[in-house]
Amino acid sequence: MQPNQKFLDLPEQFWANVRYIGQEIGYSRRGTGTICKPTLAEIVQAYQRNNVSTNHLVDKSGNFMKLGSQLADYMKFRADVLNNYVEPNLMDVDKARQEFENLKASLLPQCPIPMNKQKGEKKAPAYFTGIINMLIEANSGEIPCNFDPRKLAVLSRNGEPVYTFARRFDGAFPDILDPIAVWEIKEYYYTTTFGSRVADGVYETLLDGMEIKRAFDIFEINTRHLLMIDSHYTWWECGRSYLCRIIDMLHMGFVDEVLFGAEVID
Repeated sequence: MQPNQKFLDLPEQFWANVRYIGQEIGYSRRGTGTICKPTLAEIVQAYQRNNVSTNHLVDKSGNFMKLGSQLADYMKFRADVLNNYVEPNLMDVDKARQEFENLKASLLPQCPIPMNKQKGEKKAPAYFTGIINMLIEANSGEIPCNFDPRKLAVLSRNGEPVYTFARRFDGAFPDILDPIAVWEIKEYYYTTTFGSRVADGVYETLLDGMEIKRAFDIFEINTRHLLMIDSHYTWWECGRSYLCRIIDMLHMGFVDEVLFGAEVID
């Protein structure tokens, strides 16, 4: 999924209101299993309950201001894309295993396929990471790829390092020195709750995106930042509010593209 151009390059005030609305109204409808899309009237009511000004949302006659209309449009867009596109793409472990085994049989990969971090009966290949690695190998031709960076990515000018990122990425293309693209993979098939470890992963992605944007602002070096996530139970049943935050990050410009579950195959 790539960002909707309509909601790119919006001012900080817009995103301040998006987060405030999420805090006051919530991200999903309890009992329905869907993302909520509050109307401008509901947004105004939430602000008024907290004695927060709505002068930037509606005028004295109750007519929509530009920012108010944009917020209502974005809330509808975010809910629709999550409910109708993202949710159907998220896989469970059985579906991921099936896709992994089909690709492995047809592609005969030579790339690394790591094991997950589970123990006992749950110990198995990291299916989602394996799918991603196999597809990159199958489509990159003779160009190399670093599937498991063990060092920090570095940007250079005239052979000299000018920016070193704070965290290691899960993959870099073609390598960690002057990568064209870097990515993170979040597969959580065996989690039973949306714990702090998963939440931290979302904010780590935000931090990485801020660093990549800062490197571009200073040195005009463009590195594509990709996020790939899967597990229907973890992200949809437990973490819908974080899916909203991920869509927000995508449109704030901190991630260039997010691939949800089976979308990596398509």
